Amino acid sequence: MRKQSKLKSWNEIKTNDSWAIFKIMGEFVNGFESMSKIGPCVSIFGSARTKPDHPYYQLAVDVAEKIVDHGYGVITGGGPGIMEAGNKGAHNAGGTSVGLNIELPFEQHDNPYIDPDKVLDFDYFFVRKVMFVKYSQGFVVMPGGFGTLDELFEALTLIQTHKIETFPIILVGSKFWGGMIDWIKSTLVDEGNISPKDLDLIHLVDTADEVIKILDGFYTQYALSPNF
Repeated sequence: MRKQSKLKSWNEIKTNDSWAIFKIMGEFVNGFESMSKIGPCVSIFGSARTKPDHPYYQLAVDVAEKIVDHGYGVITGGGPGIMEAGNKGAHNAGGTSVGLNIELPFEQHDNPYIDPDKVLDFDYFFVRKVMFVKYSQGFVVMPGGFGTLDELFEALTLIQTHKIETFPIILVGSKFWGGMIDWIKSTLVDEGNISPKDLDLIHLVDTADEVIKILDGFYTQYALSPNF
C-alpha cells in the first residue's frame, strides 16, 4: 500500500511539472515583450537588507543618478535596500526605472521608485535572471549576499563561456569585494581553475564617477543591444 501511495504521489508531481511549462513560458513571453521596449539600461544589484542610512545605499543612489544622466535607464530586482536605492536614483534623475520583482517569503516587496508601467513580477528566479542578462548593458554590483553573488557569477560564467556577449561587470566597494578578488587571484587563478585573462571581466571601483567611466569607455567601442 505504501509503495502504491508513493507512486501515485510521484505521478501527480510529474503531471504538475508538465503544466508548469506553460506558466514558465508565460513569464518568458511577458518578460521579453516588456523588456524589449525599455531601451538601454544598466542593472544595479545589492543587498535587500541595506538600510537608507547606510553609505552604500546613498552610493547606489548616486550611481543610478549618474547612469541616467549618461543616457541609460536602471534595472533592479525591484525590492528594498540597494534595489530601492537604484530605483530611487533613476527616479530622482527622471530616467527609466525598472523593477524585476520576485515572489519570496521574506524581504521582497516592490519599492515606490519603480515606474508604474515597468514593474514585472516573477515566480521563477531563472526567468528573472534571463531578463537581467539579456537586457542589461552592464552590471553594477554593490555589496550583497547570496542572491547578489548568484547574479554576479552567473553573468561571469556566461561571458567566460561565450554564451552571451561581453558587457561591463563593475563591483562597487573595494573594502567589501577586495577579499573575494584576492581569493580569486590566489586560489582560482593559481590552481588553474580560471585563466588570468578572466580577471579582465571584472572591474573594481569605489565611486560613481568610476562606474560611468567604465560604462562610457566600453560603449565607445561597442553598440548598445541585447546581449544574446
